[in-house]
Amino acid sequence: MVDTPTRDFSSEFDIEFDGELPETVDRAAIHRMRTVARLFDDAIRVPGTDFRIGIDPILGALPVAGDVVSAGFSLYIVLESARLGVSFRTLLKMIANIAIDTTVGSVPVLGTIFDSFWKANEWNMKMALEDLAEEAGDTEDAEAIEIDID
Repeated sequence: MVDTPTRDFSSEFDIEFDGELPETVDRAAIHRMRTVARLFDDAIRVPGTDFRIGIDPILGALPVAGDVVSAGFSLYIVLESARLGVSFRTLLKMIANIAIDTTVGSVPVLGTIFDSFWKANEWNMKMALEDLAEEAGDTEDAEAIEIDID
């Protein structure tokens, strides 16, 4: 596999990324993870604003069950990250984000509002990419990763 310049990577996934991911990183897996993150955290623009929500707060309107379903899909990002070689410490942080999202999101009414602002999947994508970039020895550039949610 040829080492792909990260500028191509960033334009494909709306991620500002000045470093390089290791050539061994499965780009298709990153794309699938990004799709899940976008769908659950920022797929829908709130009319008249620049604010975006995903289906997470919509599913959260179903007490407990909706949040459990969302958590299941969110865990996909963690599982793919583990398969790609993300560190155990980062995986634990990612799981903590999902646990907070699921727990607080399960509270009726307030949980749905919380789900609109708590972008666990976007943060988990950012952490996974930072960790993978650090693995490539590019620690300074790893901090420059930003997920564009607009």
